[in-house]
Amino acid sequence: MSMTDGGAAGAEFDRFAPFYDLEFGGYADDLDLYRGFAAQAGGPVLELGCGTGRVLVPLAEAGFAVTGVDLSGRMLALAEGAVARAGVAGRATLVRDDIRTLVRLGEARFALAFSAINSFLHLETRADQLAALEAARRHLVPDGLLILDLFPPHPAVLLEYDGRLIHAATYRDPRTGERIDKFSASAVDLAEQRIETTFFYDRTRQDGAVERVAAPFVLRYIARFELDLLLERAGFAAIQVFGSYDLDPFTPASERMIAVARREG
Repeated sequence: MSMTDGGAAGAEFDRFAPFYDLEFGGYADDLDLYRGFAAQAGGPVLELGCGTGRVLVPLAEAGFAVTGVDLSGRMLALAEGAVARAGVAGRATLVRDDIRTLVRLGEARFALAFSAINSFLHLETRADQLAALEAARRHLVPDGLLILDLFPPHPAVLLEYDGRLIHAATYRDPRTGERIDKFSASAVDLAEQRIETTFFYDRTRQDGAVERVAAPFVLRYIARFELDLLLERAGFAAIQVFGSYDLDPFTPASERMIAVARREG
């Protein structure tokens, strides 16, 4: 396993790092999807926004050569630990880089690239989203595949983002046993297609003191046919959109919007 420094600091996502695996570490619904496409692609795999290695490590355990790119140094440090514990250092490479440029990848080419669970939507402008798609295309072999896993912007769901503060979950830190309460507040700007969210993590120490970490972030959501146009403009073809990790058809009731596209040329 190798780690290469580069890009901006990604400090905003460093704040999530200590809490990310409490919520998502055991999430495995999408793993078979990526294993299947990695086997079909038959070559090295690139994860855009790999975080703590939730998907990268199982792919490496399945025998695939995987490179994970992320801006957050703290996320990558946790991924490095997960790679070491899994004993897959020979098949996993971690690169600190900006997915809009991917300059640290040099001339590396991949048969499959993917961005899991809304990670792509952290790019806040159309220009940034297009730049990331073009960078991914440059690092795919001819006919290489790209997968984006996004949430579909159903109007009824968007209207729920009205700025209210809600208690989202309670966790126990496995290292210390301390209680961590997660609160969330989200507001949508329909004109700009932006959802501004702040997660608040309240850690109750053994002496009863409460330590709060605030982690704000923005998602810029994408509509179904806007997604098609972005992919086409970036040089992708044979675009398919599915509504589940089982590749069910995309419908108004779908909870996921999963695009699978092929590098053209």
